[in-house]
Amino acid sequence: MPLTAFLLALAAAVVHASWNLLTARAEQSHAATAVALCVGALVFAPLAAATWEVDAAVIPYLIASVALELAYFALLAAAYQRGPLSLVYPIARGAAPVLVAAIGALALGASLSAPQVLGIVVVAGGVVLVRGFDRSARTQDVLLALATAAMIAGYTLVDKEGLEHAAPLPYLELVIAPTALIYLLAATRIAGRDAVRRAFGPQAALAGIGMFGAYGLTLAALERADAAPVAAVRESSIVIAALLAAVLMHERVGLVRACGSAVVFAGLVLIAVG
Repeated sequence: MPLTAFLLALAAAVVHASWNLLTARAEQSHAATAVALCVGALVFAPLAAATWEVDAAVIPYLIASVALELAYFALLAAAYQRGPLSLVYPIARGAAPVLVAAIGALALGASLSAPQVLGIVVVAGGVVLVRGFDRSARTQDVLLALATAAMIAGYTLVDKEGLEHAAPLPYLELVIAPTALIYLLAATRIAGRDAVRRAFGPQAALAGIGMFGAYGLTLAALERADAAPVAAVRESSIVIAALLAAVLMHERVGLVRACGSAVVFAGLVLIAVG
């Protein structure tokens, strides 16, 4: 793996963990997510227009992806409103690739190698460690994180097919722009105009830029290296998020949860390179 690709993938991991941190620490996660989505869609619209290449056949995939993205951001914000970043992020990001692999094998006829099967088992063990063996982690928080993972798996499978009919950045813009508008209207109704107004600021703006920026950095890494090593480095965001939660949010991560995050990452590496 070339050094440039490694650094780009690592930067994508840092940016992704960082925008999740900004959303998780917001006063009102739904309002902050709505504002971040709108800022990201506006900032990256010129880049999407400059690389415009979209076929009409992409429309069904866009509709499905918007629905899944709306559910994803709603569940993620709800999880961050209730639970700690060090619990929600590793479970949501760790379980999603496992679900993609499982659906691919069971429903789409894809084959799994021995390392990938082992990786799924390792990720499952890591998720148990992240959950912990005491009662500090509420079952509802874990279920929200797993539901978020299911939405990630869903839009990943849809977007894989959708990108056959559109260039990456225009496709992402066409998904995020309507998602942002619908989510903003919903957040205004649920959280109130005052909460949305308070969410406007540098923190939400950085989160919105990070949502798109992480994807752009990943694409740049994929141009320079194979998908498997890029995906493996990219998933280091799980460990990075745990560290950020402990250092910047002063969460009591604990040794078991920290080790669980590392185990989830190790399992995802096995899935990626298998």
